[in-house]
Amino acid sequence: MGTLTVRENFSFSAALRLPSSISPAEKEQKVNKLIQELGLTRVADSRVGTQLIRGVSGGERKRTNIGMELIIDPPVLFLDEPTTGLDASTANSVLLLLKRMARNGRTIILSIHQPRYSIYRLFDSLTLLVNGKQVYHGPAQSALEYFSDIGYTCEPHNNPADFFLDIINGDSTAVALSKVESEDLDPDSDSVSMSRRGIEDKLVEEYKNCHYYRENKAELERIVLGKQMTTTAPSRTITYNNGFLTQFTWVLKRTFKNIMLNPQTSIAQVAVTLFLALVVGAIFFGAPNDQSGVQNRFGALFFVTVNQCFSSLSSAELFIAERKLFIHEYISGYYRLSVYFLSKILSDIITLRTIPAVVFTCVVYFMIGFKPTAEAFFLFMFTVILTSYTATSMALAISADQTVVAIANIFMTIACVFMMIFAGLLVNLPSIAGWLSWLKYFSIPRYGLTALQINEFKGLNFCKGLNSSETPPGLTCTGEQFLTEQGVDYSVWGFWQNHLALIIMTICFLIITYLKLRFIRKFT
Repeated sequence: MGTLTVRENFSFSAALRLPSSISPAEKEQKVNKLIQELGLTRVADSRVGTQLIRGVSGGERKRTNIGMELIIDPPVLFLDEPTTGLDASTANSVLLLLKRMARNGRTIILSIHQPRYSIYRLFDSLTLLVNGKQVYHGPAQSALEYFSDIGYTCEPHNNPADFFLDIINGDSTAVALSKVESEDLDPDSDSVSMSRRGIEDKLVEEYKNCHYYRENKAELERIVLGKQMTTTAPSRTITYNNGFLTQFTWVLKRTFKNIMLNPQTSIAQVAVTLFLALVVGAIFFGAPNDQSGVQNRFGALFFVTVNQCFSSLSSAELFIAERKLFIHEYISGYYRLSVYFLSKILSDIITLRTIPAVVFTCVVYFMIGFKPTAEAFFLFMFTVILTSYTATSMALAISADQTVVAIANIFMTIACVFMMIFAGLLVNLPSIAGWLSWLKYFSIPRYGLTALQINEFKGLNFCKGLNSSETPPGLTCTGEQFLTEQGVDYSVWGFWQNHLALIIMTICFLIITYLKLRFIRKFT
């Protein structure tokens, strides 16, 4: 987690992956010892770093990654290209660290990309593959001798690792030089690909006839002797070393800390909401109790509702941004799915949805001049917050199984636009054809707008100062009259049924989100 320090990341791994029988003091001692072993003492209290936060160097980041796994003292450690993206010196220091660990009794298996000679000579055992077929598996120091015996000799100053790659790809000086000198071959021509296939077949065949292959085969047969052989893939079970509450406490604490240390998600959202609220408040400022006030109030309520829907689209990034981290930590046994899900929902809803909704309501409500009663104000705020929650849960349900934020945003924008049409402002809902009218029941803005309309318009009079004889026909004089024209049921049940619908929709969307997270592919 880039927003946390190296020490905090190690402490998180230790707290969740070491058994609860180990005391917190012992866990802290283990973390300090590991920091020292990995040579991270200087940067222990520095943040790892994100795209926006300057953090530790590439080599220190790799060592932190390795340290996260070493917390549990694994006897075998698998590493996928641990030197990728590092300069030669940093890559060398990372491999020297791994070599020290190997000397202390750990088995370290790694794939590596173009290692220099000082790194290559650290290896004890070497495996070479061509298109998934094994062409060598044996002592690393004997590899040159093996290839020399089968007709491929490494030049005196050539790096053995590069030499092996050249042979495998059919580009070795020993393989290709004579051909290049005799004829100018196109690298993509059929003859070159045929030549490569021939070399590949030769390497596979030579390996199958050598003593390394026979020794390995005999060793494997000895291992599997007398053991039950199954053709079905083994079921993967994830074991946890700590209970639900311990996991929940640590994950929730980390999630909140991540939000607080990411100003672009927390502070920026509140600032943008405040700016938008001031703009809306200025446009609809002091709505009068006359015919223009009816239009202004309706327009303002519509904007407030739709704004909550569109501002909730930012939650699409919630699971997508941390997808790789979540999958890695989940299958490594850090925490249960329910722990991660609840922590994310609570942190996102409390900080990124509730606070902006409260700020927006406080500014807009008094600037526009809605009903000046405490009851109306708090019901307005409750409705706005609930609308935001429902829109957020819809965004999460859509984006939970997506890998690209842009695609999730397209789906959510389409959904929000369709919902906006059936909100009640752009089209008069009672006038919609019967075969289409059922779509209004899936519109989040409709429920929010209807509740806000009842809360605001009920009891208002827009014809004050006019007696009944002066009132022109077709003029809307009372809030109730306006609500009836809109097809809104302004009874007590008519008001609260909107909130009930929003709550039911929120629960349904969150269940869909959980199920999507539960069944996304986690094992490759």
